[in-house]
Amino acid sequence: MFHSETQLRVRYAETDQMGYVYYGNYAMYFEVARVEAMRSASFSYREMEENGVMMPVLESHFRYLKPGKYDELLRIKTTIPQMPGVRIRFEYQVFNEEEELITEGWTTLTFLKKDSHQPTRPPKNLLDLLKPFFE
Repeated sequence: MFHSETQLRVRYAETDQMGYVYYGNYAMYFEVARVEAMRSASFSYREMEENGVMMPVLESHFRYLKPGKYDELLRIKTTIPQMPGVRIRFEYQVFNEEEELITEGWTTLTFLKKDSHQPTRPPKNLLDLLKPFFE
């Protein structure tokens, strides 16, 4: 299983009138955590796309337990629970500064050929980078 952690501070523009993180911003937080998780595994989304493969989101799920608040430093734990095939699943846990779990969820993405939008296998270099985490 692959794990990564990312931190981000809640900006004022990401909150509602109560000073709570607007629920729609968690999709962006998950995206930041996902890209940083791949970067921590030495994998580049940019290079993958330049080589003709993209990863659109097929599904997303969020469970809100407590509000994130303005100016809090959030820690997002990202997990890839299994080796990817044509699809890859990322699971997320968001913790506040008190280390309370405030939001959890998952996204499923698929690998598509950029030119034809047809499903494809994950890039070999991604599989090679992730393989040690699943042995």
